[in-house]
Amino acid sequence: MRRVATLFSALTLATLSWTAGTAAHAVTPAPSPSHPAPSAQGTSVSTEEQRAAIRFWTAERLRTARDVTTLPAARTAKPAGAAPTTGERVAVPPLPGPAAPASGPSTRATSPTAWTGGGLISTTAGKVFFQNASGGTFACSATVANSDNRSVVLTAGHCTVDAATGTGYRNWVFIPGYNNGNRPYGTFSARGLFWDSQYVSTRGNANWDYAFAVMNTLNGRTLADTVGAQGIAFNSQTGRHVHSFGYGGSAAEGNGERLNHCEGNEFADAGRPGSTMWGIDCVQTGGSSGGGFLADFSGGGGYLIGNISVSAGANEYHPTLGNEALGLYRQAGAA
Repeated sequence: MRRVATLFSALTLATLSWTAGTAAHAVTPAPSPSHPAPSAQGTSVSTEEQRAAIRFWTAERLRTARDVTTLPAARTAKPAGAAPTTGERVAVPPLPGPAAPASGPSTRATSPTAWTGGGLISTTAGKVFFQNASGGTFACSATVANSDNRSVVLTAGHCTVDAATGTGYRNWVFIPGYNNGNRPYGTFSARGLFWDSQYVSTRGNANWDYAFAVMNTLNGRTLADTVGAQGIAFNSQTGRHVHSFGYGGSAAEGNGERLNHCEGNEFADAGRPGSTMWGIDCVQTGGSSGGGFLADFSGGGGYLIGNISVSAGANEYHPTLGNEALGLYRQAGAA
């Protein structure tokens, strides 16, 4: 039975105060700086802070960071039919990465399953680590999205900002291809975080729980030039067969140390009044927050259409990427 969705982490971080091969990219031009996306909000990171973040994340701190966890699910919900999307449909194709051959079709993953299929997702999915204002260290997931600056990852809003205060998280890094503490492509520090202002103004409404981080170069190379990038689509068709990827923290998912995979046919979230989210009958646990939902997925590559945001019972949901997300993405890609 499908049940109403609840936030993975936004309320948890705010209330608990823990202390502890495809075509090259062709992106629609970014908006003029004089006409920024009205819903954009975020924070920039100084060069010294970027360097400090790399130094901060020692192997021990990676090991002890808390996986972002779910909150208890609430009341029941009824399934809903597909709803039409509005706005310009924009699709940016994937960008090939280093050789990571796909092993063929995966076993249908109706519960979180270790990803062994290789392909582009094995290099472009990764683990996020950050610190909140109280000094607590946490882990989420993210995916490289093709962009003009080849430096953007898609993640969850609640993995970038405290919705209760509007304070962005610090010491924010992304480790593509993370596996059992290994950093095969290095550690990339964020030079900017972009979240939707409506996520903060609503104090964590999951409809706006998406964000983009702009990563610094590493050894003179951009993130996408190092690992490739998934495609990304806005105002796309809903109700399709989709795949999700994340670093869930349960024992069954490898305690956050490996990439896991879910898939299913999308259905609308009818259990939360005003929800515009879509989900599948499979759920990954804490630490998977921010992991990518992909459509048209084949051979390890596809198009990002959202990120893991909320869970309820045996379901997980993602916000839709509409006009506001498109404006945010264009700003991040121009940063």
